Amino acid sequence: MKQHKIIAIIGARPQFIKHFPMEKACRDRVDLITIHTGQHYDENMSKVFFDQLGMRKPDYMLATGGGNHGEQTGKMMIELERIVLEEKPDAVMVYGDTNSTLAGALVATKLQIAVAHIESGLRSYNREMPEEINRVLTDHISRWLFTPGAQAVENLKKEGIKNGVFDIGDVMKDLVKYVIEKSMFVKPEIEGTYVYVTLHRPYNVDTKDRLVQILEQLNQLGKKIIFAIHPRTRTNATNFGIDFMDYPQIVFIEPQPYFQNLGYIYYADVLITDSGGMQKEAYWMKRQCITVRKETEWTETLKDGANVLIFEDLSKLKECMTPRPIQWDDQLYGEGNSCERIVNILAQKWDQQ
Repeated sequence: MKQHKIIAIIGARPQFIKHFPMEKACRDRVDLITIHTGQHYDENMSKVFFDQLGMRKPDYMLATGGGNHGEQTGKMMIELERIVLEEKPDAVMVYGDTNSTLAGALVATKLQIAVAHIESGLRSYNREMPEEINRVLTDHISRWLFTPGAQAVENLKKEGIKNGVFDIGDVMKDLVKYVIEKSMFVKPEIEGTYVYVTLHRPYNVDTKDRLVQILEQLNQLGKKIIFAIHPRTRTNATNFGIDFMDYPQIVFIEPQPYFQNLGYIYYADVLITDSGGMQKEAYWMKRQCITVRKETEWTETLKDGANVLIFEDLSKLKECMTPRPIQWDDQLYGEGNSCERIVNILAQKWDQQ
Protein backbone atom coordinates (compact mmCIF):
# COMPACT_ATOMS: atom_id res chain seq x y z
CA MET A 1 0.00 0.00 0.00
CA LYS A 2 1.24 3.46 -0.89
CA GLN A 3 2.50 5.54 2.01
CA HIS A 4 1.15 9.05 1.57
CA LYS A 5 3.38 12.07 1.89
CA ILE A 6 2.56 15.11 4.03
CA ILE A 7 4.55 18.31 4.26
CA ALA A 8 4.14 19.90 7.69
CA ILE A 9 5.06 23.57 8.02
CA ILE A 10 6.18 25.06 11.31
CA GLY A 11 7.59 28.47 12.05
CA ALA A 12 7.29 29.31 15.74
CA ARG A 13 7.89 27.68 19.13
CA PRO A 14 4.20 26.86 19.80
CA GLN A 15 4.17 24.95 16.53
CA PHE A 16 7.02 22.73 17.75
CA ILE A 17 4.75 21.87 20.68
CA LYS A 18 1.95 20.91 18.29
CA HIS A 19 4.21 19.14 15.81
CA PHE A 20 5.97 16.73 18.19
CA PRO A 21 2.90 14.56 18.93
CA MET A 22 1.92 14.73 15.25
CA GLU A 23 5.35 13.46 14.22
CA LYS A 24 4.93 10.66 16.77
CA ALA A 25 1.48 9.72 15.40
CA CYS A 26 2.72 9.71 11.79
CA ARG A 27 5.63 7.37 12.46
CA ASP A 28 5.52 4.28 10.21
CA ARG A 29 2.19 5.43 8.73
CA VAL A 30 2.91 8.63 6.80
CA ASP A 31 5.95 9.97 4.97
CA LEU A 32 6.22 13.22 6.93
CA ILE A 33 8.42 16.04 5.61
CA THR A 34 8.93 18.98 7.97
CA ILE A 35 9.75 22.51 6.87
CA HIS A 36 10.73 25.16 9.39
CA THR A 37 10.28 28.59 7.84
CA GLY A 38 12.57 30.33 10.30
CA GLN A 39 9.81 32.79 11.26
CA HIS A 40 10.92 32.54 14.89
CA TYR A 41 13.85 30.32 15.74
CA ASP A 42 15.81 30.28 18.97
CA GLU A 43 18.14 27.30 19.33
CA ASN A 44 17.93 27.44 23.13
CA MET A 45 14.12 27.41 23.08
CA SER A 46 13.85 24.70 20.42
CA LYS A 47 16.77 22.46 21.37
CA VAL A 48 14.75 20.77 24.13
CA PHE A 49 12.40 19.22 21.57
CA PHE A 50 15.31 17.58 19.75
CA ASP A 51 17.36 16.58 22.81
CA GLN A 52 14.74 15.50 25.34
CA LEU A 53 11.84 14.39 23.17
CA GLY A 54 13.84 12.90 20.32
CA MET A 55 12.06 15.03 17.74
CA ARG A 56 13.58 14.95 14.25
CA LYS A 57 15.27 18.10 13.05
CA PRO A 58 13.31 19.75 10.20
CA ASP A 59 14.03 18.36 6.74
CA TYR A 60 14.22 21.94 5.47
CA MET A 61 15.37 24.90 7.53
CA LEU A 62 14.60 28.23 5.85
CA ALA A 63 15.69 31.72 6.86
CA THR A 64 12.63 33.82 6.13
CA GLY A 65 12.19 35.52 9.52
CA GLY A 66 12.16 39.30 9.93
CA GLY A 67 10.48 42.05 7.95
CA ASN A 68 6.90 43.28 7.95
CA HIS A 69 4.04 40.80 7.74
CA GLY A 70 3.60 41.05 3.97
CA GLU A 71 7.31 40.84 3.25
CA GLN A 72 7.78 37.89 5.59
CA THR A 73 4.79 35.97 4.22
CA GLY A 74 5.90 36.63 0.63
CA LYS A 75 9.45 35.39 1.26
CA MET A 76 8.07 32.24 2.83
CA MET A 77 5.77 31.57 -0.10
CA ILE A 78 8.63 31.80 -2.61
CA GLU A 79 10.72 29.25 -0.68
CA LEU A 80 7.81 26.97 0.20
CA GLU A 81 6.53 26.80 -3.38
CA ARG A 82 9.92 25.60 -4.60
CA ILE A 83 10.00 22.78 -2.02
CA VAL A 84 6.37 21.73 -2.48
CA LEU A 85 6.84 21.49 -6.25
CA GLU A 86 9.91 19.33 -5.70
CA GLU A 87 8.43 17.04 -3.00
CA LYS A 88 4.95 16.64 -4.57
CA PRO A 89 3.09 15.88 -1.31
CA ASP A 90 -0.44 14.51 -1.03
CA ALA A 91 -1.26 17.20 1.54
CA VAL A 92 0.24 20.20 3.30
CA MET A 93 -0.36 20.44 7.05
CA VAL A 94 -0.32 23.80 8.83
CA TYR A 95 -0.78 24.66 12.48
CA GLY A 96 -2.49 27.55 14.20
CA ASP A 97 -2.33 31.14 13.02
CA THR A 98 1.18 32.38 12.22
CA ASN A 99 2.45 33.92 8.98
CA SER A 100 4.00 30.50 8.28
CA THR A 101 0.50 28.97 8.51
CA LEU A 102 -0.98 31.32 5.95
CA ALA A 103 2.03 31.14 3.62
CA GLY A 104 1.90 27.34 3.56
CA ALA A 105 -1.86 27.24 3.02
CA LEU A 106 -1.73 29.74 0.15
CA VAL A 107 1.10 27.91 -1.61
CA ALA A 108 -0.63 24.53 -1.34
CA THR A 109 -4.02 25.84 -2.46
CA LYS A 110 -2.59 27.56 -5.54
CA LEU A 111 -0.87 24.29 -6.45
CA GLN A 112 -4.17 22.42 -5.90
CA ILE A 113 -2.78 20.40 -3.01
CA ALA A 114 -5.06 19.65 -0.05
CA VAL A 115 -4.51 21.73 3.08
CA ALA A 116 -5.02 20.21 6.53
CA HIS A 117 -5.41 22.97 9.12
CA ILE A 118 -4.77 21.92 12.70
CA GLU A 119 -6.30 24.14 15.38
CA SER A 120 -8.95 25.34 12.99
CA GLY A 121 -12.02 27.41 13.82
CA LEU A 122 -10.61 29.61 16.56
CA ARG A 123 -11.87 33.19 16.59
CA SER A 124 -11.03 36.17 18.78
CA TYR A 125 -13.12 38.45 16.52
CA ASN A 126 -10.37 41.00 16.86
CA ARG A 127 -9.20 41.85 13.34
CA GLU A 128 -6.38 44.00 14.77
CA MET A 129 -4.59 40.75 15.58
CA PRO A 130 -2.54 39.48 12.60
CA GLU A 131 -3.18 35.99 13.93
CA GLU A 132 -6.94 36.43 13.44
CA ILE A 133 -6.47 37.31 9.77
CA ASN A 134 -4.14 34.33 9.27
CA ARG A 135 -6.50 31.81 10.85
CA VAL A 136 -9.64 33.06 9.09
CA LEU A 137 -8.02 33.01 5.64
CA THR A 138 -6.43 29.60 6.25
CA ASP A 139 -9.74 28.08 7.32
CA HIS A 140 -11.45 29.27 4.15
CA ILE A 141 -8.94 27.59 1.85
CA SER A 142 -8.42 24.33 3.77
CA ARG A 143 -9.88 20.98 2.71
CA TRP A 144 -9.64 19.38 6.15
CA LEU A 145 -10.23 21.45 9.27
CA PHE A 146 -9.31 19.90 12.62
CA THR A 147 -10.85 21.83 15.50
CA PRO A 148 -9.91 21.73 19.20
CA GLY A 149 -13.49 21.93 20.48
CA ALA A 150 -17.19 22.36 19.79
CA GLN A 151 -17.09 26.17 19.88
CA ALA A 152 -14.61 26.18 17.00
CA VAL A 153 -17.00 24.01 14.97
CA GLU A 154 -19.78 26.54 15.61
CA ASN A 155 -17.50 29.41 14.57
CA LEU A 156 -16.86 27.71 11.24
CA LYS A 157 -20.58 27.03 10.68
CA LYS A 158 -21.29 30.75 11.10
CA GLU A 159 -18.92 31.38 8.18
CA GLY A 160 -20.51 28.71 6.01
CA ILE A 161 -17.77 26.10 6.51
CA LYS A 162 -19.33 22.71 7.22
CA ASN A 163 -17.58 20.17 5.00
CA GLY A 164 -14.31 18.57 6.03
CA VAL A 165 -14.62 19.74 9.66
CA PHE A 166 -13.53 17.32 12.39
CA ASP A 167 -13.67 18.05 16.12
CA ILE A 168 -10.68 16.04 17.31
CA GLY A 169 -9.48 17.99 20.37
CA ASP A 170 -6.32 20.01 20.88
CA VAL A 171 -3.00 18.58 19.72
CA MET A 172 -1.20 20.61 22.41
CA LYS A 173 -2.99 18.52 25.00
CA ASP A 174 -1.34 15.42 23.53
CA LEU A 175 2.07 16.77 24.52
CA VAL A 176 1.06 18.25 27.87
CA LYS A 177 -0.55 14.94 28.84
CA TYR A 178 2.62 13.11 27.79
CA VAL A 179 4.83 15.47 29.80
CA ILE A 180 2.64 15.23 32.92
CA GLU A 181 2.48 11.41 32.74
CA LYS A 182 6.26 11.23 32.37
CA SER A 183 6.84 13.94 35.05
CA MET A 184 9.12 15.71 32.59
CA PHE A 185 8.44 19.28 33.67
CA VAL A 186 11.11 20.91 35.83
CA LYS A 187 10.40 22.29 39.30
CA PRO A 188 11.80 25.82 39.64
CA GLU A 189 14.27 26.53 42.44
CA ILE A 190 12.11 29.12 44.19
CA GLU A 191 11.29 29.35 47.87
CA GLY A 192 7.66 30.00 48.79
CA THR A 193 4.70 30.81 46.59
CA TYR A 194 4.78 32.99 43.49
CA VAL A 195 2.83 34.32 40.53
CA TYR A 196 4.21 33.47 37.08
CA VAL A 197 4.02 36.12 34.36
CA THR A 198 4.67 36.14 30.61
CA LEU A 199 3.65 39.05 28.36
CA HIS A 200 4.68 39.79 24.79
CA ARG A 201 1.75 41.08 22.71
CA PRO A 202 2.21 44.51 21.10
CA TYR A 203 -0.80 46.08 22.83
CA ASN A 204 0.77 45.24 26.21
CA VAL A 205 4.46 45.93 25.67
CA ASP A 206 4.94 48.26 22.69
CA THR A 207 4.12 51.55 24.45
CA LYS A 208 5.89 52.90 27.50
CA ASP A 209 2.79 53.97 29.41
CA ARG A 210 1.13 50.56 29.07
CA LEU A 211 4.24 48.61 30.01
CA VAL A 212 4.94 50.83 33.04
CA GLN A 213 1.31 50.49 34.13
CA ILE A 214 1.56 46.70 33.98
CA LEU A 215 4.85 46.61 35.91
CA GLU A 216 3.51 48.94 38.61
CA GLN A 217 0.38 46.84 39.10
CA LEU A 218 2.40 43.62 39.29
CA ASN A 219 4.79 45.21 41.80
CA GLN A 220 1.84 46.17 44.05
CA LEU A 221 0.23 42.72 44.22
CA GLY A 222 1.95 41.83 47.48
CA LYS A 223 3.17 38.55 45.95
CA LYS A 224 6.49 37.33 44.62
CA ILE A 225 6.31 37.81 40.85
CA ILE A 226 8.40 35.71 38.48
CA PHE A 227 8.35 37.44 35.09
CA ALA A 228 9.80 35.43 32.19
CA ILE A 229 10.53 38.39 29.99
CA HIS A 230 10.16 37.97 26.25
CA PRO A 231 12.96 39.47 24.09
CA ARG A 232 10.45 41.92 22.59
CA THR A 233 9.41 43.09 26.06
CA ARG A 234 13.00 43.44 27.27
CA THR A 235 14.06 45.40 24.17
CA ASN A 236 11.10 47.76 24.55
CA ALA A 237 11.79 48.29 28.23
CA THR A 238 15.41 49.20 27.44
CA ASN A 239 14.37 51.58 24.68
CA PHE A 240 11.80 53.22 26.98
CA GLY A 241 14.44 53.75 29.70
CA ILE A 242 12.57 51.50 32.17
CA ASP A 243 14.74 50.37 35.08
CA PHE A 244 13.72 46.94 36.36
CA MET A 245 15.29 47.81 39.73
CA ASP A 246 12.30 50.11 40.30
CA TYR A 247 10.12 47.01 40.73
CA PRO A 248 11.61 45.07 43.66
CA GLN A 249 8.72 42.59 43.95
CA ILE A 250 9.35 41.32 40.43
CA VAL A 251 12.07 38.81 39.60
CA PHE A 252 12.86 39.08 35.89
CA ILE A 253 14.13 35.87 34.26
CA GLU A 254 14.91 34.79 30.71
CA PRO A 255 12.26 33.05 28.56
CA GLN A 256 12.11 29.45 29.67
CA PRO A 257 12.57 26.25 27.67
CA TYR A 258 9.43 24.17 27.34
CA PHE A 259 9.73 21.81 30.32
CA GLN A 260 10.91 24.59 32.63
CA ASN A 261 8.04 26.81 31.49
CA LEU A 262 5.52 24.08 32.29
CA GLY A 263 7.17 23.69 35.68
CA TYR A 264 6.80 27.39 36.44
CA ILE A 265 3.09 27.15 35.57
CA TYR A 266 2.52 23.95 37.53
CA TYR A 267 4.05 25.22 40.77
CA ALA A 268 2.65 28.78 40.54
CA ASP A 269 -0.34 30.05 42.50
CA VAL A 270 -1.58 31.95 39.45
CA LEU A 271 -0.46 32.49 35.84
CA ILE A 272 -0.70 35.99 34.32
CA THR A 273 -0.18 35.93 30.55
CA ASP A 274 -1.27 37.18 27.15
CA SER A 275 -0.26 33.92 25.46
CA GLY A 276 -2.88 31.71 23.83
CA GLY A 277 -1.28 28.34 24.47
CA MET A 278 -0.40 29.01 28.09
CA GLN A 279 -4.06 29.65 28.95
CA LYS A 280 -4.74 26.02 28.02
CA GLU A 281 -1.62 24.68 29.72
CA ALA A 282 -2.66 26.40 32.95
CA TYR A 283 -6.13 24.88 32.66
CA TRP A 284 -4.85 21.36 32.07
CA MET A 285 -2.53 21.76 35.07
CA LYS A 286 -5.44 23.12 37.14
CA ARG A 287 -3.91 26.52 37.78
CA GLN A 288 -5.87 29.77 37.75
CA CYS A 289 -5.03 32.04 34.84
CA ILE A 290 -5.44 35.78 34.33
CA THR A 291 -5.23 36.76 30.67
CA VAL A 292 -4.24 40.36 29.96
CA ARG A 293 -6.35 40.68 26.83
CA LYS A 294 -9.80 41.91 25.83
CA GLU A 295 -10.71 38.53 24.37
CA THR A 296 -9.63 34.93 24.13
CA GLU A 297 -10.03 32.29 21.44
CA TRP A 298 -10.15 29.71 24.24
CA THR A 299 -13.54 30.74 25.60
CA GLU A 300 -14.17 27.38 27.30
CA THR A 301 -11.36 28.11 29.78
CA LEU A 302 -13.40 31.02 31.18
CA LYS A 303 -15.90 28.70 32.88
CA ASP A 304 -15.97 29.04 36.69
CA GLY A 305 -13.33 31.75 36.44
CA ALA A 306 -10.54 29.28 35.71
CA ASN A 307 -9.34 31.93 33.27
CA VAL A 308 -10.24 35.63 33.67
CA LEU A 309 -9.85 38.41 31.10
CA ILE A 310 -8.50 41.78 32.25
CA PHE A 311 -7.35 44.58 30.03
CA GLU A 312 -8.46 48.15 30.69
CA ASP A 313 -8.59 48.16 34.51
CA LEU A 314 -5.43 46.44 35.68
CA SER A 315 -6.20 47.37 39.29
CA LYS A 316 -8.52 44.30 39.26
CA LEU A 317 -5.53 41.97 39.09
CA LYS A 318 -5.34 41.57 42.88
CA GLU A 319 -9.07 40.85 43.15
CA CYS A 320 -8.88 38.21 40.41
CA MET A 321 -6.11 36.30 42.19
CA THR A 322 -8.45 35.30 45.02
CA PRO A 323 -8.77 31.47 44.97
CA ARG A 324 -12.07 30.29 43.49
CA PRO A 325 -13.89 26.95 43.53
CA ILE A 326 -13.42 25.59 40.01
CA GLN A 327 -14.90 22.46 38.46
CA TRP A 328 -12.02 21.44 36.21
CA ASP A 329 -13.08 19.57 33.08
CA ASP A 330 -10.53 16.82 32.43
CA GLN A 331 -11.98 16.33 28.95
CA LEU A 332 -11.58 19.97 27.90
CA TYR A 333 -10.17 20.02 24.34
CA GLY A 334 -10.04 16.26 24.05
CA GLU A 335 -8.45 13.27 25.70
CA GLY A 336 -4.86 13.78 24.61
CA ASN A 337 -5.05 11.56 21.50
CA SER A 338 -5.86 14.22 18.87
CA CYS A 339 -2.91 13.52 16.58
CA GLU A 340 -3.72 9.81 16.36
CA ARG A 341 -7.27 10.75 15.42
CA ILE A 342 -6.04 13.12 12.68
CA VAL A 343 -3.83 10.45 11.10
CA ASN A 344 -6.71 7.95 11.20
CA ILE A 345 -9.09 10.42 9.52
CA LEU A 346 -6.59 11.27 6.77
CA ALA A 347 -5.92 7.56 6.16
CA GLN A 348 -9.66 6.97 5.83
CA LYS A 349 -10.09 9.86 3.42
CA TRP A 350 -7.25 8.64 1.24
CA ASP A 351 -8.66 5.08 1.24
CA GLN A 352 -11.94 6.48 -0.08
CA GLN A 353 -10.28 8.23 -3.02
